[in-house]
Amino acid sequence: MRSLLALLMVTLALAVLCCCEKDPKGSSESAITDSIKIKKEVANTFVKRQKRSSLYERYFEYYKSPMEQMHERCENYPPCDYLSDQIGFAMAYNRFFGRY
Repeated sequence: MRSLLALLMVTLALAVLCCCEKDPKGSSESAITDSIKIKKEVANTFVKRQKRSSLYERYFEYYKSPMEQMHERCENYPPCDYLSDQIGFAMAYNRFFGRY
């Protein structure tokens, strides 16, 4: 077992040395970074600003429905979460927290 571990460590060390070797030319880095740069107009076509939401949408972002609150309550209690996987959410919630 130790010989296998030692062989694995040596192989990983050689792989790191081979992969992390620097390029003697050094000019390939500048060519790579130049190819990454794009114009501002082109970048704006990909990145769009999020539109403002209505008051109705903002309300539901901050306040959860009662059913979602019950799901979270059951998920945070491990026995209820486990039982909900076995018999369903409604029956598990009724068993641990009463009627909803």
